[in-house]
Amino acid sequence: MVNTMSQKNEGPSESLLATVAPPKAIIKLAIPATLALLAKAVYNIVDTAYIGLLDSEVALAAVGVTLPLLLIFVSIENIFAAGAAVLAGRQLGAGDKTGANTTISTIVATSALVGALLCVGGIVFMEPLLRIFGASDAVLPQAKEYAFWMFIAALFNLPAQCLNCSARAESSVKITTVAVVTGAVLNIVLDPIFMFGWGLNMGVGGASLATTLSQFVTLAILAWFYGSGRSIIRVSLRFIRPAATLFKEVIAIGIPTAVIQICLAVATSLTNIAAATLPGSDLIIAAYGVVQRLVLIGCYVIMGFMQGYQPVASYAFGAKNEARFHASAQFSLRATLLLTVVVEAVYILLSSPLILLFNHNPAIVEYGSRLLISQVALYPAFGLCYMMTITFQTIGASRYGLFLSTIRQGVFYIPAILLLPKFFGVWGIYVAQPLADVFTLAVCLLSYKAMKRLASQNMSSLRAGPVGQPLPKAE
Repeated sequence: MVNTMSQKNEGPSESLLATVAPPKAIIKLAIPATLALLAKAVYNIVDTAYIGLLDSEVALAAVGVTLPLLLIFVSIENIFAAGAAVLAGRQLGAGDKTGANTTISTIVATSALVGALLCVGGIVFMEPLLRIFGASDAVLPQAKEYAFWMFIAALFNLPAQCLNCSARAESSVKITTVAVVTGAVLNIVLDPIFMFGWGLNMGVGGASLATTLSQFVTLAILAWFYGSGRSIIRVSLRFIRPAATLFKEVIAIGIPTAVIQICLAVATSLTNIAAATLPGSDLIIAAYGVVQRLVLIGCYVIMGFMQGYQPVASYAFGAKNEARFHASAQFSLRATLLLTVVVEAVYILLSSPLILLFNHNPAIVEYGSRLLISQVALYPAFGLCYMMTITFQTIGASRYGLFLSTIRQGVFYIPAILLLPKFFGVWGIYVAQPLADVFTLAVCLLSYKAMKRLASQNMSSLRAGPVGQPLPKAE
């Protein structure tokens, strides 16, 4: 009776989550979410492209060694943002809007505090951090220029990402698109003004400052949306209620998504370290930095689609609608595999031209094209693993979701990148990712039936109790 009443009174956003056919609902949510993420990718791509115009391999390498730090920041964002989005989606599905208000308001406030701590800590320990991630004496000065403003941006990025994911949880995706696209366009305009001699002549530091200012604008737009009362979820000081149970549940949900980024950061760092021992190390690191930013675009395509899938699945799970949940998961699986194959084909066919967009050094183009092909040779492994991680999060099996999030770039890639380059040189770097992806695919395929069975079991357990009861222990 409660669910029927809530559906009668639901607005257009909740109707999309509750009643529109899952494929249509997912696509409608995924398209603006993907565009928003691709616009976010523009920050990294535009910075790298403009820095390539400086015609300096050292400058490209300097940006490359900051990528692990960026990925760590993104992983911390995801702990709060992804966890709060899933939990708030469940709460909305169960008709508990007050709970969703409390979840989002508390996590946004917490993320602002964590962002301040990251900013201060990053600036204080900047040099040792960059050394850890592979900065040589030649690269370090420009890496510090770029990293300084990246640490300042943490003040804005964490709360902005939480507000962004909150909007996704309630399916208010238009505002997220406007906010992120506006920031990306501003970044494109400001980068050359801050970087080059005819402007402020700040070099790589100017690129980073332009990105930071653009991200502040994104936060301002999202804050205006929530302050204007247009949202379903209310973000307000009166809803901030820190509680150990809330943080525990958000972190348990968000950790698997965050760990994917942490493992990618560790993998990138170890790859830079492995490359540093080889002849032509700065050229390999510069090429790998370009490749990783291109690969992030492919990642954002899949992540954007998952941002369409996750709120639909979370709402169906919270509403105990098993048929809708399984329809969402099946469509998401098929679409994810198709998207990863398309991304793989584009990157393999256009590997050299894509690297040429950033640098014309023949050695960087050769290293970069081979690295790009190796990174996506078995790209469906990433899509399948990410889709299953999100699904295990949604159904309350966070521990297994955490395990899946570690396997591709952690459990399987790290041993490969530590060992293979010692025996095979740069070819060891080329082979490491495809080898890790073979094992990742095997684990995911063996886990798929268990995921479907556990989802049905957990919804049956929820159906036995009142709406809004805690999830059963599924780990």
